[in-house]
Amino acid sequence: MTHDAVVYDLDGTLVDLAVDWGVVTRDVATVLRDHEVEPDTVSLWEMLELSERTGHREVVEATITEHECAGARQSQRLALADGLPHDVPVGVCSLNAEAACRLALDVHEIAPAVGPVVGRDSLGSEKPDPEGLLSVVDDLGVAPGATVFVGDSERDAETARRAGTDFAWASGFDQRRYRA
Repeated sequence: MTHDAVVYDLDGTLVDLAVDWGVVTRDVATVLRDHEVEPDTVSLWEMLELSERTGHREVVEATITEHECAGARQSQRLALADGLPHDVPVGVCSLNAEAACRLALDVHEIAPAVGPVVGRDSLGSEKPDPEGLLSVVDDLGVAPGATVFVGDSERDAETARRAGTDFAWASGFDQRRYRA
């Protein structure tokens, strides 16, 4: 089946961000402690949720984004990026910060092949909440059912399911059907 639009996840799909997530997690825990919040978890994403509840989301988000942008500058281009552009509209929906997504697309000179970009900080929700993916689909002017979301994680698959789009694993996605 060919779709009317393709939306990609970014990290692990189009590029591989050079981010040491262990260091990011440690730095976020330090930021929370500096703001007198003791993290009760070792999960980065749970600490992000904790920062939201304690009023420190902005500083935690800035810490994560700084690491992601540095990682975008040093990222590796993956094979799916070489398959762009397509003859259908393309967007990006990522769990990474929008600035890091745009930077990685620019670094690898694939930004001209991509339309709308939504990151975890773009709309106030992150995957697997379907809001970001649906926003990209809407901006592309297509129906969710006519769109395929290409990703590399169960979170991506769940996001697609919730949004009503098809899902394809990055490792098996055949771009030849969408080549310009």
